[in-house]
Amino acid sequence: MATIAVDPRTDYLLRLGDDALVLGQRVSEWTGHGPVLEVDISLANLALDLIGQATLLLGEAGDGDQLAFHRDVLDFKNCLLVEQPNGDFAQTIARHLLYTTWQHMLLQRLQQSSDQFLLEFAHKAVKEVAYHRDLASDWTVRLGDGTEESARRMAEGLDWNWRFIPELFEVDESLQAAIDAGIAADPREFEEEYRSAIASVLAEANLEALADQRPILGGRRGHHSEHLGHLLAVMQFLPRTYPDAKW
Repeated sequence: MATIAVDPRTDYLLRLGDDALVLGQRVSEWTGHGPVLEVDISLANLALDLIGQATLLLGEAGDGDQLAFHRDVLDFKNCLLVEQPNGDFAQTIARHLLYTTWQHMLLQRLQQSSDQFLLEFAHKAVKEVAYHRDLASDWTVRLGDGTEESARRMAEGLDWNWRFIPELFEVDESLQAAIDAGIAADPREFEEEYRSAIASVLAEANLEALADQRPILGGRRGHHSEHLGHLLAVMQFLPRTYPDAKW
């Protein structure tokens, strides 16, 4: 599918929907592989929440199934953070902490959106994302303040994912138009709050503050890492192989 220019509202829905879809697929990869049964079930539930969010957002943007399963990699507008590989459990938790802290703050502000769909979506989703954020924070503290090995892995997971954070606060022309229309929340307004919240969790976990790295941008414009192509190859295999099948 060729890249098609869309209006700012649809573009914003695609960004949020693709974030949820890709992260939901990533987290679902843990199903049956969690370190303990309780965690395995928790991660499966996180994935279901995210897929549910993606279903609503992409369904509002257009044909949800078509958007999820029949777009090519260059047409996805998710941020680079959510497509990063799971790595070990600590790296997965680091990614979830960094993304869901941002997502929670965003949804809090979208409850004042001028767009009725996004306002109602935010009122519903903010509650489940608060749980995601709390779970990731709790595990960050448990691993960081645990053994020498768990602390090392947690620090490495955070270091791997931290370079993708600046993209969450990037505002391009399309997003600025959605902000000006009152549809979208301006992420720049809560960047300081976000960094303070992450620093607070790291302090509780006895982990060192994260040093800024060269930012890696481009996901919102379809410039993705090789990881997304591999993820989509798995996720889209059946619908593309049997396009007329009814599930």
